[in-house]
Amino acid sequence: MSRFEDPVIISCSISGAIANRDQCPAIPYTPEEYAAEARRAVDEGASQIHIHARKPDGTPSFDVEDFRAITEAILDEVGDVIINYSTGAIGIPIEKRIEYLRELRPDVAALNMSSMNYAKYSKRRKDFVFKAVFENSFDTIIEFLTAMRELGIKPEHECFDAGHVANLDPLIDMGLIEKPHQISLVMGVNGGIRPTARNVAVMAEQIPEGPEEGANWQVIGISRDQWKLLATALTLGGNVRAGLEDNLYLPNGEMAKSNGELIAKAAQMVEDVGRRVATVAEARQMLGLKEKAQMPATSSASRPGVSGSVEG
Repeated sequence: MSRFEDPVIISCSISGAIANRDQCPAIPYTPEEYAAEARRAVDEGASQIHIHARKPDGTPSFDVEDFRAITEAILDEVGDVIINYSTGAIGIPIEKRIEYLRELRPDVAALNMSSMNYAKYSKRRKDFVFKAVFENSFDTIIEFLTAMRELGIKPEHECFDAGHVANLDPLIDMGLIEKPHQISLVMGVNGGIRPTARNVAVMAEQIPEGPEEGANWQVIGISRDQWKLLATALTLGGNVRAGLEDNLYLPNGEMAKSNGELIAKAAQMVEDVGRRVATVAEARQMLGLKEKAQMPATSSASRPGVSGSVEG
């Protein structure tokens, strides 16, 4: 297969919800900053932007209006890019997370595929930085899938261990998810699979119908182990994600000054293995998406300062 027949979708995890500007000054907080970072990422080859919303002070947000303001700013700046919303959270009701999906209808929404311990450990401190149980039961997954099907949103199945990939099997058999599937192999979180090249291959082999003929799949590498994991995914035929949510550092150890720097390095790696970066239009086709997301008009019920109920 020539490089022109083997495009790679590069996704950008633009902000995340855990790290802050004390750790990396480039993390965007305001809609305008999200838009500027999206511009840098798209210019370097990103075709999908994964969004965790924040308030302008950097506080994580699950409010419709923050997702709306960020999404509108990004689309106004870049014109067309695949919009992907996070739905993962600890302690936030499912109904609240479905509310912004229902109101704004992104192209894609991430969906975590199993409950797990979710933690970050510091060897220097000999203690956990944080630790929690991340609830994603089959009941929760099915509730999200049902809403996404109703709303025409493509799920991105985030799998933190090999068994999480296998959780797709009954859902496919039940007819709750349809091809083309989008599967993410998330590596480097304490509580999930260890971030090694061999484990990329182990998880990829679990993908329904196999890593070469089956679903669209990508690797999400957390922390500085990211680059070797992305290189392995590209060699095995997968897609990749990079961005300030996942890793703050370039391969040489320098802190990234923008999401664009991280996406540029990922794009270089794509070329280095003999493949090419997919355009937004190609990525939409590969994922079975419509041509372009249309932001629903703001209703009087959902504008700030106007009373009334909000659907969802």
